[in-house]
Amino acid sequence: MKKYEILGENLPVVVCELSPGESMITESGSMSWMSPNMKMETTTGGGMKKMLGRLVSGDSAFQNKFTAEGGDGIIAFASSFPGAIKALNISAGRSMIVQKSAFLASEEGVELSMHFQKKLGSGIFGGEGFIMQKLSGNGIAFIEIDGHAAEYDLGAGQELLVSTGYLAAMEESCTMDVVPVKGAKNMLLGGEGIFNTVVRGPGKVILQTMPISKVAELLTPFFSNKK
Repeated sequence: MKKYEILGENLPVVVCELSPGESMITESGSMSWMSPNMKMETTTGGGMKKMLGRLVSGDSAFQNKFTAEGGDGIIAFASSFPGAIKALNISAGRSMIVQKSAFLASEEGVELSMHFQKKLGSGIFGGEGFIMQKLSGNGIAFIEIDGHAAEYDLGAGQELLVSTGYLAAMEESCTMDVVPVKGAKNMLLGGEGIFNTVVRGPGKVILQTMPISKVAELLTPFFSNKK
């Protein structure tokens, strides 16, 4: 990729400029606009097994490959929800684990697959999901963040306590677990839920300020009371 630019602040879009022969991979339906010399090819992205894996992890079964032909090309991918688009540099030893449906687009050298939480409780009670997405390989990947993105670099053994739904991404070197909220009264009356997610370093952690699940909770009373 020659260069990219993220525009739009809270309603972001990433515009990528490609050299002849360069390609971008995206989930089905993510392209917003492009130059006429961009050729699209719909693929399984590595066969039936990987296709089903992406489907289970919240992504589309098929992927679209866009290639610049005969000259430089541009292609843009817009976020599906108000928030941010983050560029992740993926390389050997620096894979990223991201929330379901976070993947937006990437260079061709990045591989998208599903990631299972090793501890069952982390998936069931942590609120981040038992199955997440894994970005590995080499290249730049773009992910969607719900709201503003806050980044932390955790040292070995350093922990961060995160409320349900606020974990957007973490390096594969990080681990996550769940812990109950201390005190029965806090659990029942505190309004913060029963469990929190503990993320442990070393590695980068990206949090989001407006999880779509929280937005859904806030809007539900308005729809349920509508006559």
